[in-house]
Amino acid sequence: MKQLILLVFFFLSIVSCKNSTDKNESGSKSYSQDDGLITMKGDFIFIDNAAVLKTTNDIYGVVIDDQMKALEQQVKPYKIANTDMVPVTVRVRKFEKPEDEEGWPYRVEIKEIIKVEKPEENTNDVIKLGN
Repeated sequence: MKQLILLVFFFLSIVSCKNSTDKNESGSKSYSQDDGLITMKGDFIFIDNAAVLKTTNDIYGVVIDDQMKALEQQVKPYKIANTDMVPVTVRVRKFEKPEDEEGWPYRVEIKEIIKVEKPEENTNDVIKLGN
């Protein structure tokens, strides 16, 4: 009987010591939550009142608001030229664009900035023309 009580006590103590990874409890940024937002990783660029997030498979227009402007401020130190795209990880709300507007089929509204990374130095994706 003592062994059964000790076993139950041991089991309860292990279960009660569970570490939480929830953002609200740990304070760290989270990649997945049940809040209707999705995490996207891609290259971000903002030029002349147009913001774009290019992922591996798709391109999205980005809603220009305070969160997008905050992301642009975090991206600026990594840009050498105005046309440089910077890798970011963000949590967004994805929705269809209005039918009467031009652009990509979907837009994203940035809700949380998770990470901004330094672009790879050896990418030759841009061809610059000069006179």
